Amino acid sequence: MTRRDTLTCVHEPFGDAFYYGPERLGERYKDNEKGREESGFSESTYQTIFERLERESNEGKPLFIKDMGYYFVPPNGKPAAIAPSLARVEKGVGTDGSSVRIHDKDKQDGVPSYNTEAEPNNPTIIPEATLKQFHFAFLIRHPRSSIPSFYRCTIPPLDKMTGFYNFMPSEAGYTELRRIFDYLWSTGQIGPKVAGQGGNTNGSHGEKRCTSNVDICVVDADDLLDKPGGIIEAFCKAVGLQYDPEMLNWDNEANHLHAKKAFEKWTGFHEDAINSTSLKPRGHEKNVKSRQQEDAEWREKYGEEGAKLIRETVDANVKDYEYLKQFALKI
Repeated sequence: MTRRDTLTCVHEPFGDAFYYGPERLGERYKDNEKGREESGFSESTYQTIFERLERESNEGKPLFIKDMGYYFVPPNGKPAAIAPSLARVEKGVGTDGSSVRIHDKDKQDGVPSYNTEAEPNNPTIIPEATLKQFHFAFLIRHPRSSIPSFYRCTIPPLDKMTGFYNFMPSEAGYTELRRIFDYLWSTGQIGPKVAGQGGNTNGSHGEKRCTSNVDICVVDADDLLDKPGGIIEAFCKAVGLQYDPEMLNWDNEANHLHAKKAFEKWTGFHEDAINSTSLKPRGHEKNVKSRQQEDAEWREKYGEEGAKLIRETVDANVKDYEYLKQFALKI
């Protein structure tokens, strides 16, 4: 966001369709029509969001989009079909300006069911041809850090700010991110070269992969906090951006106002970032606590039930995190 002279940054646009719109995949607002209407995004489809991005890209600057992988993948392992608004114009379903067609009678757990075809092996509701228009990079964080942080946003007092009044393990997003990663790799949209690791993947991670000119680029949040300058510089090199050390500083009124506006849709989730002024190396490496220490800390903060739910969710996602971690940028 500090590079507004050269980039147009868009923060989590696809959550509008995932949570609130007629093509919603998320279950959080499935029984809350009033909440969906009050969000202002109850008519947002995946197509209207792509149209917005196209308009913003016409400003002549590259788009930098930060978003959640699970917004593209049906939760809880449900099969994917292409979002109706993005489907080809045939059999009455498409982007010809008509209403998005969804079988209300086929709603599952209050979430609409798509009346469209799936693409072979594509875990997302986005067509492969559309995915190919983007250069993907991945930001990961160990579940032992991310899950308690997210849980905190779904209980008092933060829940009144976020509007998320219960914790849903399906929103952890690690499995969905790994599935997207593997799909992009298998279809030649990323890899085989791994950014910051000085070579190609060795083919030991599954089926034969295609080759692309886009480096696999994975940034681990702990690495970023330990060595922000080096990691951001390596990231910029991997994705073709010009690095400037001033990217790590935003302590002025214009930057703060811009950040507040960008984050206002997701109130309560980004307060620490909004109140920060720069990204500097933390004073010491993160102290990794034992499992027993973590559980004790979570019980003290969130009670027995909360700690149990956090532990179950952390354990369920560690394997996917560790899989992605092996590809992380190294400097």
